[in-house]
Amino acid sequence: MRILLAEDELSMSKALVAILTKNNYSVDAVYDGEEALSYLMTGDYDCAVLDIMMPKMDGLEVLQEIRKKGMTIPVMMLTAKSQIDDKVEGLDLGANDYLTKPFESRELLARIRAITRTITPVADNTLKYGNVSLNRANFEMSAPGGSIRLAAKEFQMMEYLMSNPGVLISTDRFMDKVWGLDFEGDISVVWTNLSYLRRKLTGIGANVKIKATRNAGYSLEIEE
Repeated sequence: MRILLAEDELSMSKALVAILTKNNYSVDAVYDGEEALSYLMTGDYDCAVLDIMMPKMDGLEVLQEIRKKGMTIPVMMLTAKSQIDDKVEGLDLGANDYLTKPFESRELLARIRAITRTITPVADNTLKYGNVSLNRANFEMSAPGGSIRLAAKEFQMMEYLMSNPGVLISTDRFMDKVWGLDFEGDISVVWTNLSYLRRKLTGIGANVKIKATRNAGYSLEIEE
């Protein structure tokens, strides 16, 4: 599991990276809000841990921006403040949980496990982005020009793209998420299924496209 950690106190950041790495998380550490937003918009993370008091942009501003973009990544907020108003504001902006410094490493790990468990269960069976809808119950993708039922792998890839609009997803990440770590086939299956999805999006009159970014990955974007 890949985590973005945004904490401007260097000693605290190093300690948290050590704790998370020891517990088998892959961690990217950044030290200000602008950098955190940039990483979240161009990377592919399973969870973000954001300190509130950071230079350039605070954690609440970063949270607000990614939620405006439709990103559903679980977010844990960290702060030295304990006032109830700060917690309410963070939760109202879309934070999944809140942890006040100082805290025990075991509590941090437990809370990360809890919020990342919420990735799988989803109350709404329909994902929407642009003029495209994806029904999780019957694998049907719809747009103004029609509807089509996706094959299993196509559906999993489209669900992943629509759950992370605008976020770059690497070919390796698709392999891990859709085919699994034990898959021994060729990586070209990713490109083949993306080609199928592109044709199907065009066929149903979708106003979104799967954009390729050289040497980085693929993202779902609304066409201008």
